[in-house]
Amino acid sequence: MRRFRFALLLLAALGAVRPALANDVRLLTTGAYKGVALALIPEYEAQSGNKVLVDSDTAGGIIRRIEAGVPFDLVVLTSQAVGDLATEGKLDAGSATDLARVGVGVAVKTGTPHPAVDTRDAFRQMLTKAKSIAYIDPRAGGSSGIYIEGLIERMGLAKKLKHRTVLVNGGLVGDKVASGEAQIGLQQLSELMAVPGIDVLGPLPKELQNYTVYGAGISLKATEPEAAKALLATFTSPAAVPLLQARGMERPAGL
Repeated sequence: MRRFRFALLLLAALGAVRPALANDVRLLTTGAYKGVALALIPEYEAQSGNKVLVDSDTAGGIIRRIEAGVPFDLVVLTSQAVGDLATEGKLDAGSATDLARVGVGVAVKTGTPHPAVDTRDAFRQMLTKAKSIAYIDPRAGGSSGIYIEGLIERMGLAKKLKHRTVLVNGGLVGDKVASGEAQIGLQQLSELMAVPGIDVLGPLPKELQNYTVYGAGISLKATEPEAAKALLATFTSPAAVPLLQARGMERPAGL
């Protein structure tokens, strides 16, 4: 009987200390940074003993979730959105950190012709000749979709391309290209490079390029602020550099 009671007490004690030894860290991240996060998380989990619960969406989708009160510990969003959320009192302003920047790229299905996209004229010609063009639906809140829609309008091609546009409601534009649903895909390079079965032709021409800077911040209501701080340190560690480069991203100035 004594041994049985001792075993129960020991199990209870172990259960009581478990949260201090291993915690669930809730991460919200945009799709553009998701691949980098997933590559860095295993090492963080191995060293900390914590488990990272990852959920991804467009930047707009994540903002809507946060405004609706969805709990999280760390968020990766556009740097501007991180700053806005800190101003609104939803993030710890002192934790706001820039992580990476990435430009928009162009992709086609593997095995199909590779049109030139390295100049403004070549890019315009590619758009006008394409049978279908996919990019993130701006209404979904994706930063690349918002920019591309504006770019097409500024180029005077909105009316011409209207019925050839395939809007993607979040997720990976490259999937539509790989399946043949769209001939051309436009999205951040990091997200295009994550899709098999497509070829990335390159970034937009310099004069048309738009870089999105991604940053991170810790929730003021985080249940695991210290664990989130350690995860954020992992994202800014030297180990992140080759992972960013492999996905068409780079460190922002100052890091």
